[in-house]
Amino acid sequence: MVRIVKGTPEPGTSHGPAGAMGSRPVPSSRPEVGVPNRISRVEPLPEGIAPPKPEEERTVLEARNVTIAYGDKPAVRDVSLKFVEKRITAIIGPSGCGKSTLLRAFNRMNDFIESMSLTGQILYRGIDLHHPQVDPMEIRLKIGMVFQKPNPFPKSIYRNVAWGPAINGHRGGMDELVRGALERAALWDEVKDRLGESALSLSGGQQQRLCIARALAMRPDVILMDEPCSALDPVSTGRIEDLLFELKKSFTIIIVTHNMQQAARLSDYTAFLDLGILVEYGPTDRIFTKPKEKRTEDYVSGRFG
Repeated sequence: MVRIVKGTPEPGTSHGPAGAMGSRPVPSSRPEVGVPNRISRVEPLPEGIAPPKPEEERTVLEARNVTIAYGDKPAVRDVSLKFVEKRITAIIGPSGCGKSTLLRAFNRMNDFIESMSLTGQILYRGIDLHHPQVDPMEIRLKIGMVFQKPNPFPKSIYRNVAWGPAINGHRGGMDELVRGALERAALWDEVKDRLGESALSLSGGQQQRLCIARALAMRPDVILMDEPCSALDPVSTGRIEDLLFELKKSFTIIIVTHNMQQAARLSDYTAFLDLGILVEYGPTDRIFTKPKEKRTEDYVSGRFG
């Protein structure tokens, strides 16, 4: 859960707006969003009563009427979109349509751009991520990012994975954490005998899997990927795609891609953006075989874009 800063009281004492809790409400123009209750224990069901079926599709991340502008130029216009837990959602669209801008908003990477402004709400498990009492660093621990080009640190393979947990106060066996992250990123067998070597000595595909391992070491809930295979050869791309199929068993993944075949192969849901507007969103098989919008059909069939 994202931590709310500035004087969080005990649960149930007093509530501020938009999912934050505090002794004094913070003025905000945003609608109030509730805070999920903490469950301390679960009572057993009486004998003979079957437990209810768990929700198959639970929303983890949601955009509500989100508009993002750079100066007076909107890049994303009034987008509302829900992302389902432990599924892969692909965001597709032509260059300059706002895909990456929207993706970066989910862990507040756009905050580093001075001219950026955002209206609407982005909710992570019911918490408004742009509420003034939410710490952006806490968000980025829960919502990790893998960029278009591999960007390993100029350090050893081991330190690339261990660096984030170490500076964030990880307590426990670092060796086990590093190995676990590299195994989940399908890289351990290739680097286990060279952990002290520079990460820059790895191939491009290995570097990208190392960056995925680096994100996994922070134990995120959501992983954002901005065209993670665009700079890789087909073999390395195939390995990343196989890896994503495994990772979605434990993580919610949102991927921006220009590759229509990749979106069709990988994702459970697809969102199509054009000129900053969400044209269509739905299950991937429907978007690619029976889209509702003519613009979507034209784009996925290669008639424009």
